[in-house]
Amino acid sequence: MMNQVGRAPDRPQTGGDDVRATIMYGAGDVRVEEVPDPTIVEPTDAVVRVVRACVCGSDLHPYRSLPAGRGRPMGHEMIGVVDAVGSDVTTVAPGDFVIAPFTYSDNACTFCREGVHTSCKHGGYYGSNGVGGAQAEAVRIPQADGTLVKTGIPLEDADDAMLASLLTLSDVYLTGYHAAHMGRVRPGQIVTVVGDGAVGLSAVLAARELGAERIILMGRHQARTDLGREFGATDVVAERGDE
Repeated sequence: MMNQVGRAPDRPQTGGDDVRATIMYGAGDVRVEEVPDPTIVEPTDAVVRVVRACVCGSDLHPYRSLPAGRGRPMGHEMIGVVDAVGSDVTTVAPGDFVIAPFTYSDNACTFCREGVHTSCKHGGYYGSNGVGGAQAEAVRIPQADGTLVKTGIPLEDADDAMLASLLTLSDVYLTGYHAAHMGRVRPGQIVTVVGDGAVGLSAVLAARELGAERIILMGRHQARTDLGREFGATDVVAERGDE
């Protein structure tokens, strides 16, 4: 159904029969199965039809090591269109094209106000506590007001390139930006980014956005470091070990 970046096929409005979802049963054992179509459970919920979803690097750890057992819903990076909202939801409405960050949160508790949304008192993670994974045709989003971010554009106005870019805002770019933020990158600074994977390249973008004057990317995959230069790296260090 979905690979690195995939589009879920068209389906009926939420509330029908079953939808397809990705379930991991153990190391190397990933299946696409029919699951109940998600519905509103709490008045703060929304149900979102998934347009694009991602496979995260963190999915690789259980893919290689998860003991066989009960299936685990997969996925926490997605963009989609709101199908339904609970009675307490005020910031999004059916038809809105939205981004869902990799955890859900109320954006109002003490931890959220400190910028630590992953520790939200009323938040949690997809694929646990009765919430499905985002590698599915539809997903229930708890704490919709605090979680979902409207793109401000209709879905039909977004081409494939824009959809791929917007999808990075659900997780991977946020991780690189968080690294630059925690590193206190400021205008005029010299910054070193270690690693040329997706998060490292996102950190290059974030460091440029935060005003770094010189960005040194340490990586040894030329295709990636070339992209890093396009993203704003001024220097590349490919050497390793004693060299």
